[in-house]
Amino acid sequence: MLPVSHYLILSLALFIIGVVGVLTRRNVIVILMSIELILNAVNINLVVFSRLYGDAAGQAFAVFIITDAAAEAAVGLGIIIAFFRNRETVLADEMDLLKW
Repeated sequence: MLPVSHYLILSLALFIIGVVGVLTRRNVIVILMSIELILNAVNINLVVFSRLYGDAAGQAFAVFIITDAAAEAAVGLGIIIAFFRNRETVLADEMDLLKW
């Protein structure tokens, strides 16, 4: 088995890529994909530490996070499709439909 540090470095890289994607991109689909990368980084940490300490609680939380990420993607894509039909754009700067 690889050392824990390799998994933590992978998780850190995924987390940094996700945060940079959320902060710098304007396309909402890319922002949602970046959020998925962040959640996957958290899942890697949970599974690695669960395996390291011999406790299955981390893996159970990882399954719940995967389920939550799937629901978030489904709802988010539904909102994006509805917004695209109205405004014909998916840029985050132009999503001011719900503002007063």
